[in-house]
Amino acid sequence: MFVGLFVRNKQHIKFFAIAAIIIAFIANLAQYPSVQLGGYVMYGMIEVTKFGVLFNAVALGTTLLYFLLSGSEFEKMGEHVADYFALIFFILAGISLAASFSNLLMLFLAIEIMSIPQYILAGADKKSLKSNEASLKYFLMGSFSTGILLMGITLIYGAAGSFEIAALGLGAESVHPLALCGIILMVFALAFKVSAVPFHFWTPDVYDGSPTVFTAFMSTVVKAGGFVAFLRMFHTSFAGGSISHHWTLILSLITAGTLVLGNFSAVFQQSVKRMLAYSSIAQAGFMLFAVVSLNSMGAQGIILYAAAYSIATIGVFAVLMKLKDYTFEGFNGLARKEPLLAGAVAVFLFSLAGIPVTAGFFAKYFVLSAAILNGRLLWLVVLAVLCAAISVYYYFRVIIAMYFKTGEPEVEQTSGGFKAALVLAIILVLVLGLFPNLLLCWL
Repeated sequence: MFVGLFVRNKQHIKFFAIAAIIIAFIANLAQYPSVQLGGYVMYGMIEVTKFGVLFNAVALGTTLLYFLLSGSEFEKMGEHVADYFALIFFILAGISLAASFSNLLMLFLAIEIMSIPQYILAGADKKSLKSNEASLKYFLMGSFSTGILLMGITLIYGAAGSFEIAALGLGAESVHPLALCGIILMVFALAFKVSAVPFHFWTPDVYDGSPTVFTAFMSTVVKAGGFVAFLRMFHTSFAGGSISHHWTLILSLITAGTLVLGNFSAVFQQSVKRMLAYSSIAQAGFMLFAVVSLNSMGAQGIILYAAAYSIATIGVFAVLMKLKDYTFEGFNGLARKEPLLAGAVAVFLFSLAGIPVTAGFFAKYFVLSAAILNGRLLWLVVLAVLCAAISVYYYFRVIIAMYFKTGEPEVEQTSGGFKAALVLAIILVLVLGLFPNLLLCWL
């Protein structure tokens, strides 16, 4: 944030941000040896665990890739480049809290620190009416969902007499009505944050209206942060006993709706950016399996899914920003003009569709296996597989346009650094697809 006061050249600010995120990544990994034997709690507020440290590593690593691919696009957004980078670091601070809170007040702070910078980023393009609309919609809807979250926390505190999630003791046989109401309100509020149906209405307009460079971050790393908060809350406090049956049923129905509506809506889109917005809703349906399944495989699944989904989507958005036309026709003939860009988009879309050899295949495999292990969610797994088949159709529309249609797409000049970062992203998607244990062995 302060670099902007002293550095006049906007291009140099990106290098400060990349250096800072590398330092944060190394500092995070340096914590790993201290949590190998078990987590530790600080002041009853934050619990540092292996899962939290590993998720932070994924969030910081994918943000580093995002800076390498799209950092230069920040300069086109206006004079205040350092401020945009600072807002993204604030969001990362919220995500790291979401991965390690042990107190409901910390959960509230985590969600707010993640959300408020996003409202600003959504409206960063002040000259665009769509950007202004996106920011206002996101702010109003986000504030409303925060109120619902606070009401849920209040009711849970009324039932349990504590804010510490380990001490809530809501997994008992008898269900306190206050606690149940509080949990349902929290499900709704967190479902809004991760754009699950029917709390998804803001998503297509906000993602479409926001500057593309910020949509890439909001729809990936931030969404994964919301899921980690979801997982931590529900696996720690609300697992076991009769209470889990109540919210598991509600969450199963939300998951089913998210899978169906996200995939079917994506089929009818004409803009690739808007298609990716609906596809992010569909991907949220798969990530919800990690929460509903209530087992350790779900935790492994969310780590791998966060990495696979974030890398692939950030990669697709990076290429999309280099094109003038965001419709499917804008990709016509891209393979002839820019073979590397087209090949990268193809690999990323294969991963999002869950094709074997890519990271997306094992990501989907782990979350669906977690649901099968649960024993009561087989119907949901069958629905998810059918929806994954539908997703192949709209992802492959882009690949067909690039390789089998003729056209002259307008593509910006790409630097050697951009191409190197794109190759790195392709390698990561393929390596995680072939050897998912390189990531999961740390758990």
